[in-house]
Amino acid sequence: MVVGNPRHIGVAERRARLALRQRLAPSARAVRPEEVADSLVALHGTDPATVYLAVGARLVDAGVTVAEVGRALYEDRSLVRMHGMRQTVFVFPAALAAVVHASTGLDIAAKARAGLVKDVVTGSGGRLTEAWLTEVEESALAALGRRGQATVDELARDEPRLREQFTYGAGKSYEAAQTVSSRLMRVLGVEGRVARGRPLGSWTSSRFRWAVAPPHPRLAPAQARSELLGRWLTACGPATEADLKWWTGWKVTDVRRTLAAIGAVTVALDDGVTGYVAADDEEPVAAPEQPWAALLPGLDPTPMSRRERDWYLEPSLRAALFDRSGNVGPTVWWNGRVIGGWAQRPDGEIVWRPLTGEGAGADARAAVEAEAARLQSWVGTTRVTPRFRTPLERELSAAD
Repeated sequence: MVVGNPRHIGVAERRARLALRQRLAPSARAVRPEEVADSLVALHGTDPATVYLAVGARLVDAGVTVAEVGRALYEDRSLVRMHGMRQTVFVFPAALAAVVHASTGLDIAAKARAGLVKDVVTGSGGRLTEAWLTEVEESALAALGRRGQATVDELARDEPRLREQFTYGAGKSYEAAQTVSSRLMRVLGVEGRVARGRPLGSWTSSRFRWAVAPPHPRLAPAQARSELLGRWLTACGPATEADLKWWTGWKVTDVRRTLAAIGAVTVALDDGVTGYVAADDEEPVAAPEQPWAALLPGLDPTPMSRRERDWYLEPSLRAALFDRSGNVGPTVWWNGRVIGGWAQRPDGEIVWRPLTGEGAGADARAAVEAEAARLQSWVGTTRVTPRFRTPLERELSAAD
């Protein structure tokens, strides 16, 4: 980790790196969904539509996105939907499944398992025990293995005890009845023992089937953290320590230890802020030859990849583009910064609105309109409503 007089990387170069490394400039677009996922490290998967729209925005030919992403997720299994950083669902390249699980998932899984056992035993008044839960779990996994893929309802036909209920938060304001199946399948997913299969309905559906997860190698957590952070810095660097802690969800001591282990290089960002890039990634990066525009979906990994966003998103735009929990909605980009937002109306029309002066120029408008038309032709008759809705998206999506 270099100290002394680190190289300065200003906003212009950070935006150039973003355009190329995040495959947003036309010259950097990919051919296959796997290339996009590999470049971005992780695609936010909480909203199923985000995965498809995020990939489509970065492909040379977005017309094949739906079929190709579905193939990668549910046939080839080259992309894997699983819990990762911050207990959030992401889609990763299959080769990273073991890395994510060892670097991040093990701690999350241990806490999730302990919470499940405690809640089931306490919430049932001792009627349901840890031994009982283990027996149900093994039976459910065996049934899932026989079926190949199944919904929770289908599994409950083979193992009716999955329908048992317990009280969560008894005596608290959030007291509620929970079903064993809903909590158990989530914990098994975090543990890497089951994976989400093809959804019921269209590609926008969040009603997933489950399947037994393919085995992956066991890695040492420190080794896995080094692999994950090195990949992320290459894709998203430079980044601050706050960015890295927020994205990984790790303790700050683990972030610092891993930065040292991978030989991350210290660089100077604007306003005297310290940033980091991957080893051997200090060379200047030139901006793409042509200006570029992009329409990115809600929860897209580019705006959601870091905590500190002022260098590409004016703070004054946050109220319109984020919900109260900090989830970003659909955004419009021009040359490395967010200039507005977009939405789809009930009749399927893609509409957008500039929120800054940079979005009012003729070149910007023409480029954004071209991207809107590209998105429109790809989405077709499918109606996409973001899972986490924001003020501007709600306003734009309302019919005239």
